[in-house]
Amino acid sequence: MFHFLKSLFRTEKNILPEEDTMKKYLFVGLGNIGEKYSETRHNIGFKILDALATAENFSFETAKLGDIGTLKIKGRSILCLKPSTYMNLSGKALKYWMDKENIPLDNVLVITDDINLTFGTLRLKAKGSDGGHNGLKDVQKVLGTSQYHRFRFGVGSDFGKGRQIEYVLGEWNEDEIKALPERLDRSVALLRSYVFAGPKNTMNEFNGT
Repeated sequence: MFHFLKSLFRTEKNILPEEDTMKKYLFVGLGNIGEKYSETRHNIGFKILDALATAENFSFETAKLGDIGTLKIKGRSILCLKPSTYMNLSGKALKYWMDKENIPLDNVLVITDDINLTFGTLRLKAKGSDGGHNGLKDVQKVLGTSQYHRFRFGVGSDFGKGRQIEYVLGEWNEDEIKALPERLDRSVALLRSYVFAGPKNTMNEFNGT
């Protein structure tokens, strides 16, 4: 009875106002919070959403389980989330905001680093394995499916045996730093296309570029 009464008086409102759920999108950039992680390869999900915020002139605010920002693209509303749960518990934040805003799984896009792709290579996929990525492992565990869109940004694999964690938690090298601005612009273009043109057309245009 207590929980029922509490639900009646709940004042929490949705951030995305649209009633049409198919016009709602959730972009989740994976990463770790804290200054020491901000320029690491593992945080490219955060970095891509920051680039989108700059391009579309919106800002992030701290909210439950992460920093959130919103934007509109041609009548479609997008909630951008940078989870504060750290990489290994990314699914918790994703599921909370997906449910709260009533966003369909088909309109959820997870943005992550990928050591199996050369630096700067972009790849959008509609499903797939976690590829050993702890953030994707948790997302799949929480959602109970691997059938969700993910945008993989290649960070390369220039590391010795047993040094994968050190590599992804390491900072960009000089060549990568020089190339990142153009790669981030291309990533923002992919995100816009995902909303404008849909996943299949976006894959055809951007995958492998």
